[in-house]
Amino acid sequence: MENELENRTKQELIQQLLAFRKSNQNLESSNQKKDEDIARKDLIIAHLQRMLFGSKKERFIAEDTAQFHLLFEEFASQEALADTTPVKEKITYEREKPSKHFGRNKLPENLPVVEEIIEPEGLSEDMVKMGEEITEILEYTPAQFFKRRIIRPKYVNKKTLEIKIAALPSRPIEKCLAGNSVLTQILVSKYVDHLPLYRQQQIFKRADIVIAPSTIDSWVAQCGNLLEILYDRMVEHVKNQRYLQADETTLKVLDSDKKGQTHLGYLWAYHAVLSKMCVFDYQKGRGTDAPRHILMDFRGTLQTDGYKVYNHYCLSPDVKHLACWAHARRYFEKALAQDQKRASHVLSEIQKLYAIERKTSDLSVQERHAIRLEEALPIINDLGKWLHQERNAVLPKSLMGKAIQYCTNLWSSLMNYLENGQYHIDNNAIENKIRPIALGRKNYLFAGSHQGAKRTAMFYTFFANCKLNDVNPEKWLKKVLDVIADYPCNKLHELFPGTLEV
Repeated sequence: MENELENRTKQELIQQLLAFRKSNQNLESSNQKKDEDIARKDLIIAHLQRMLFGSKKERFIAEDTAQFHLLFEEFASQEALADTTPVKEKITYEREKPSKHFGRNKLPENLPVVEEIIEPEGLSEDMVKMGEEITEILEYTPAQFFKRRIIRPKYVNKKTLEIKIAALPSRPIEKCLAGNSVLTQILVSKYVDHLPLYRQQQIFKRADIVIAPSTIDSWVAQCGNLLEILYDRMVEHVKNQRYLQADETTLKVLDSDKKGQTHLGYLWAYHAVLSKMCVFDYQKGRGTDAPRHILMDFRGTLQTDGYKVYNHYCLSPDVKHLACWAHARRYFEKALAQDQKRASHVLSEIQKLYAIERKTSDLSVQERHAIRLEEALPIINDLGKWLHQERNAVLPKSLMGKAIQYCTNLWSSLMNYLENGQYHIDNNAIENKIRPIALGRKNYLFAGSHQGAKRTAMFYTFFANCKLNDVNPEKWLKKVLDVIADYPCNKLHELFPGTLEV
């Protein structure tokens, strides 16, 4: 009887111990899950703080292992053994000193000159002018409006009573109060200098020029309607190129169907690298159909980030997809806070690829291609093997896991830039084209309608191409407005920035 009670007591104790152990394991698992959740939220908070207050740069400086691995004890022992007796040294060196100070930059020669002569006081008859000192100062006169009054005399033939009068110069907007120079200033101020129309109206008002908001809006709209044919010709030109870079960015738009809310539209940018031409295309969404207008019949090389919509247009055997190493690098830069050792290794390897690009930037296409195969290909092959080995050693949902997954999914596309010396290693060129849009969004906040958003894409296209071809946007647009109304449709390509002489 006692043995039976003793056995029952042991079994109860064992069951309690097992239950306690299971409860402890559950608590440990729960605590581990909470710790992971806290770590994830800490990373999110750190990322948001960096976005709000930190540097936007993604610069990575690799540690020099030979420099930073000297232990403190070794340093202390070496310092103790050193002779502390001061020793006098005589140091001599040579330097080249410029023989002449070049002074400040000279003012441009094409500026108008207003001379001011200041004579000294107390001149006598015995004093003779021996020379003069000239000081040039840059001054500013606020923009001035003026009336352009066109007078056309009328003549009548006394015998036939025929009346003759000269025709008015061609104007982009008939019976418009504003001249081409005013229209140019309005458009350049908004889409190049990011100055909203209501602020421009305030500037006009300071010069006693009062323009109703509806009037200035109609001027912009009518200029857009007139220049649309030139924009369409630029789109056709870009569509026929064989090497494009593509990206997209957001643009808020007032929508009559959404009272009190704005619609989130997208400006899709396409950069023809070899012909130095860029176009923006407004679409209401970011789905598969959004880039169809440009990419449906595209044949050639398309360079993009990893957005899955572009994959749909790269399935054709006539399209080669180039991925962007800058986007791939960005994932590892974000993973530094979570897995510094692995992230630092990848970032160091990518730095080597970019060092090769800097070295070959001034070389010919053939020379760049050869050096890439000789120096960059081994680095990429080794990095690919390393990513394959480390893929199963990290959590898939960690920042490092996501970075490795992003690269492995696009690995063949990331390597494709090695096939041709004309290809770029990244998509940064197109990202630079969409950067001014972010500045504009902060100032004018949204487009007034979907049609207005299309005009925005059109004017950003014009001025982006002016920047690409190092053309003054004011001079270019003024000359285009002077001639566009009567220009032959089959020669519109002659008005492209970089082609039209300004």
